[in-house]
Formats: sequence, structure tokens, C-alpha cells
Amino acid sequence: MTGPELANHYRAYIACLNAQAWPQLGNFVHEHVVHNGRQLGLSGYRDMLIGNFADIPDLRFDIGLLLSDPPLVASRLEFDCRPRGAFLGLAINGRRVSFTENVFYEFRNGRIAEVWSVIDKTAIEAQL
Repeated sequence: MTGPELANHYRAYIACLNAQAWPQLGNFVHEHVVHNGRQLGLSGYRDMLIGNFADIPDLRFDIGLLLSDPPLVASRLEFDCRPRGAFLGLAINGRRVSFTENVFYEFRNGRIAEVWSVIDKTAIEAQL
């Protein structure tokens, strides 16, 4: 894929997440995906995302910045949501918080094979 094609494919992945279209996740995520050094596989990655939506009912992934240099994608995701209970060890308990996540992806054969993710926890702490 070219840079623009990969960027569009990534946007489709984000749309899949926001629609919670879990049966289509395998179109975007490699069956042996690794997340922050942990071998999750597609089913573990799906379970992680389903858990995120269970913990944060109003979760929505919004792309703030997107760079594509195949096979890599870098994205700054923006969130404005109300996590239930604790989130990242912080007692949010339904309060509204805004934060970002910086994520790097490596694609293999058109699917996400590795993910490196950092959430701006300091921004959340400042709002509490």
C-alpha cells in the first residue's frame, strides 16, 4: 500500500472500532498482533477493545493527527469520555475527561501486526 492508501485503511480501522464491528476486526488486525510488547493475538486484542468499551460506554476514537509511512502509521488519538470506575488506576467514576493517546502501528500484509501506545495520563490527572 502507498502512504495515502495505508492512511485510508487506518481510517477504516478506526471506523470499525467506533462501530464496534468486531467481526470485521480481522480485516485490519493481524492474527498474531503484539500490543506494547505483549503477544495478544487477534482474540486478545478484540477482548481488550471490548473491555475498553465496557469500561467507557461513550468511548469514541477520534484521529487528531495521522502520519503514514508504509509499513508504519503514527496517530494521535483524541478522547473525550466518561470512564466508569477506575481508569489507568485513577478514580474517574463517570467524570468527563479529555486526553490523548500517541500510537504507532506496524502493518504486515495490510493488517496491524504491532502496536506501541502511550496514553497521556498526566492530562487526566490534571482534570481530577
